[in-house]
Amino acid sequence: MRRLRAMTAAYALAASLAPGPAAAADLVIFAAASLKNALDAVAAAWTEETGVTTAISYAASPALAKQIEEGAPADLFLSADLDWMDYLGTRNLIDPDTRRTLLGNRLVLVASDADAAPVTIAPGFDLAGLLGDGRLAMADVAAVPAGRYGKAALEALGVWGDVEARLAQAENVRAALAFVALGEAPYGIVYATDATAEDNVAVVGTFPEDSHPPILYPVAVTAASAHPDAAAFLDFLAGPVARAAFEAQGFTVIERAPADADAG
Repeated sequence: MRRLRAMTAAYALAASLAPGPAAAADLVIFAAASLKNALDAVAAAWTEETGVTTAISYAASPALAKQIEEGAPADLFLSADLDWMDYLGTRNLIDPDTRRTLLGNRLVLVASDADAAPVTIAPGFDLAGLLGDGRLAMADVAAVPAGRYGKAALEALGVWGDVEARLAQAENVRAALAFVALGEAPYGIVYATDATAEDNVAVVGTFPEDSHPPILYPVAVTAASAHPDAAAFLDFLAGPVARAAFEAQGFTVIERAPADADAG
């Protein structure tokens, strides 16, 4: 029964993240799954203001980058880390003059029990003891940004070895969040913004910012895009309406100029 619930949740999540068929005039956006709530609101405001419709595909950043590499018709790419934008940049698949770092985020520990006690996340904290007989939900630690940030934090805090064999890995951070929300895993590591979007989890601790690389979201127009409104939407993402939507979900809006030096 638990397996059935998990599979049902996975299918429901996939359906919620997948876009409908894109019309020829749609601005096609590929975006990290963690952006869904905020970016849906931004896109709705953009369409109301301009009349230009969007089709947004949400998934893990590596999956989206690979789809763009394989020729998927995306106009903009919003990644949950710099590395996957760099991946496309080194292959000349984005317009480097449009690249900018848009957002920042935090990494948190969430629990399925609404009454779970707060956790002091510090070197050597007893994460394995917290899990009991359960598993720790995380996005894929080998490729997905949220999983890589989480692994880096656990390594820096000296507890990775205690939980490495006890992971419930998911294809993206929203799927990891669903494991915790359904009680399939007692604890999980997700972005703070994901926790804001899910009522059935409790944030019990925030990872020290110096325990992992900065969580940054770059955006760029793809090299293949010919949509006349792609650059305008990029500007809209940095404007006051988008800022309010991103901040309402807990993102930090980064004040940086277009074509900033993100490589590395």
